[in-house]
Amino acid sequence: MADVKAAETAAPLDLLDERLRRGDGWRSVAGGLWRRVRSGDLGVLPIVLGLVVIWTVFQSLNSVFLSSANLVNLLMESASVGIIALGVVCVLLVGQIDLSVGSVSGLSAALTAVTFVSHGWPLPLSMAAALGAGALIGVVYAQMVTRLGVPSFVATLAGLLSFLGIQLWLLGDTGAINLPFESDLVHFAQLAFLPEWLSYVLVVVAAGWLFATGYGLARTRRAAGLSARSTSLLVARSAAVLLGLGFAVWYLNRARGVGWLFVSFVVLVLLLHYALTRTGWGRSVFAVGGNAEAARRAGINVRRVYTSVFVLCSTLAALGGMIAAARLAAANQATGAGDVNLNAIAAAVIGGTSLFGGRGSAFSALLGILVIQSISNGLTLLDLDSSFRFIITGLVLALAVTLDSVARRSRVAHGRAA
Repeated sequence: MADVKAAETAAPLDLLDERLRRGDGWRSVAGGLWRRVRSGDLGVLPIVLGLVVIWTVFQSLNSVFLSSANLVNLLMESASVGIIALGVVCVLLVGQIDLSVGSVSGLSAALTAVTFVSHGWPLPLSMAAALGAGALIGVVYAQMVTRLGVPSFVATLAGLLSFLGIQLWLLGDTGAINLPFESDLVHFAQLAFLPEWLSYVLVVVAAGWLFATGYGLARTRRAAGLSARSTSLLVARSAAVLLGLGFAVWYLNRARGVGWLFVSFVVLVLLLHYALTRTGWGRSVFAVGGNAEAARRAGINVRRVYTSVFVLCSTLAALGGMIAAARLAAANQATGAGDVNLNAIAAAVIGGTSLFGGRGSAFSALLGILVIQSISNGLTLLDLDSSFRFIITGLVLALAVTLDSVARRSRVAHGRAA
């Protein structure tokens, strides 16, 4: 008993043991991953395996699917809804929902087109007005939820109907407004691609940044007396990223290359990931999603957290709507309608964000939209009816939610056993 007490006082409590035991090597890494899976912490494993299966099936049915030209199109088409899904992730993390992201994106597209084309505003001013409208919508939702006690489901459902009506009113009798092809927004969404040399530079920067941040975190943990990943593991991880991204960029450069639009989407994912994992705001978001009352008693301003995520969600929905309109070079009644709303929410959930709140990642939007867009793209190449896309996407969504529920029960059982 005395030895146990001495060990406890010698080192701080470390709930995230990142050490590699000597002699075990990579078996220790595999063992740690297996323990996480058994405890219900599946991470991105299911979605990565799902992508591998989807790509393998569609490639076996149509050899064009994994061609560089088709993958470039797939990535570019993923960006607009992916940006919207990124905002949905934020709302789901606090245990809320926004059903109006599709209507907000359509309203933003219509507002941009009307002010830019019909009224002759400068493009930056039109875009700022649309983003400002999205932010204002988020503020309204937050006040309804936090001050009036209206469930977010009802508040955003009302917004879905209202903003769809405003979108139709803005577009007028014609129902569509074309955006000039020579405008910077359309060029950015359709024709802007990285120079080949710059794409490789970004790959090197990404791998170097991953090593630098990992090494800095390891030094901080060691200074605090906690476990930390070894330098050799950090080097191996960065080398794997370098080789993987390098091959992907080389393959995409065989066609048109890497679009600035998709790069911008990835940058937004990385920025949100940093905000969620390295800032006090991010820790507050996860705390509120885990238990809002406990977070309030711990001194977190829950109302402010709710406001921030609703504003962020609506603003990103507005940005995604502008990108969608630019991809088509037009804002019409179908912008933001149809399956946009459902795909954005489904992407966040399929990517690993829990509907119960408190668990998820910015990368959920990226992975989830790649799954949905891969299904849509593959079925289009097979010339199958769109009904199959809805069926398959619905089954994938049901599977994702089922895995989330099972993992959640496993975590609870593991916690009780511990």
